[in-house]
Amino acid sequence: MSEKKSVVRNYMYNLIYQVLILILPLVTTPYLSRVLGPENVGIYSFTYSIVTYFVLFGSLGIALYGQREIAYVQNDVKKRKKVFLELITFRFITLAIAVLIYCLIFVRGKQYHNYYSILLIELLAAGFDISWFFQGIEEFKKTVLRNVLVRVVSVSLVFIIVKTSSDLWKFILIYSLGDFLGNLLLWFYLPKYLNGGKVGKLNLKVHFIPLLMLFIPQVTVKVYNLLDTTMLGAIISNKTENGYYEQSQKVIRLLITIVTSLGVVMIPRVANIYANGDKKQINKYIKNSFTFVFFISFPMMFGIASIAKDFVPIFFGKGYDKAATLIMIFCPMILLMGIENVIGSQYMLPTKRQKQYTISVVMGVIANLILNIIFINLWQSIGASIATILSQIVVDSFQIYYVRYDIKWKPLIRIAMRYFVASICMFLACLVVKLIVHIPVASIISQIIVGILTYIGILILFKDRFLNTILEKVKEKLNGLRVKA
Repeated sequence: MSEKKSVVRNYMYNLIYQVLILILPLVTTPYLSRVLGPENVGIYSFTYSIVTYFVLFGSLGIALYGQREIAYVQNDVKKRKKVFLELITFRFITLAIAVLIYCLIFVRGKQYHNYYSILLIELLAAGFDISWFFQGIEEFKKTVLRNVLVRVVSVSLVFIIVKTSSDLWKFILIYSLGDFLGNLLLWFYLPKYLNGGKVGKLNLKVHFIPLLMLFIPQVTVKVYNLLDTTMLGAIISNKTENGYYEQSQKVIRLLITIVTSLGVVMIPRVANIYANGDKKQINKYIKNSFTFVFFISFPMMFGIASIAKDFVPIFFGKGYDKAATLIMIFCPMILLMGIENVIGSQYMLPTKRQKQYTISVVMGVIANLILNIIFINLWQSIGASIATILSQIVVDSFQIYYVRYDIKWKPLIRIAMRYFVASICMFLACLVVKLIVHIPVASIISQIIVGILTYIGILILFKDRFLNTILEKVKEKLNGLRVKA
């Protein structure tokens, strides 16, 4: 198989999995939110955030580093085997330390002892995760099919077994065992790729510094994403607040994933252009990325804010009304994360400005920590939401400052204002619909239809180039289908 076909094949496998992990929460969330209730959802959110820290520190960034190192030696069986054995030994040692500390602090603790005990399986599963090895040798099919199988089976078992609010432990057990058994499955394929004979003495020291250098930015970003959930659960005894926060985050994270999806494609593209020294072409791609982010994030922000109060009780069920308020507060995150994705992930990292990127995220962590202490005590989950927004503004501000001379900002501001005005008009049209249509489901559908038509109509009046390009491509596709028919 040619290299080009191999890349396309691996891309398609990953695309299938990414679509699946976006769809499955839409299937399970309405069911689980009703069966488990806000408090149990909050307990799971809090306890899972705790075990995630131990998974993170125990893994020590080996997933990313291991994938890269295996890729370097993927055609040399003996070296490939040696690198694998060194890294898996390293991981077993660090995970063993993480497991020991976790058991001493949480498994032997009094609060949520049973849930922490079950989540120990999740920590053990991380130790046996060798998906990085198969990604390194570009065998994406095995990892993706494994992930799809595990997710589908886990979701099916949730619907069959989890029936009442007292079944939270069953839900945690299903997902933890699914991850553990899924990781074990990959080990059966391993002997085929590790038949290079004796490898000699293992050298773990050679990996320590490179691992640490990759681990620091990874752990910073992960801690930044987890901190608000953990602090909310630690400061507020009522885990219902975590439940509201978790569910509102799910909605916003889904929308953010759509906005930032372009980043996966753009990172290697910009890195390649940077290596060739074509700054003009980089600026062109970054401008296009910003245009895409503004085009899609502004209407998403105002759209979800408009339908939140009707959407939450329909999607999550009764008892989650506060989640609607949190969704409305979180709306700016769609735009802010989109901006960070373009500047940080698509520009700073590919152009070897990792240090500045890490500093921006560290400043966000510090801001989040301080603001959470203040605001959570004052306003609980609402305070955590406000703290998250403000800390993300800190991250974006540092990144904008670092690249202030690299990107032409005036044209981008004009582009942003166009989509902002169109979205405001869309929002006003949706408010009119809400005043007329009072049945929640009908109101949501009507607002979506009217909102889309209003937004597109305003952009057509503005003669927006980006929209015109999209409409022209759609027209070409339709004409192509007519010709084939």
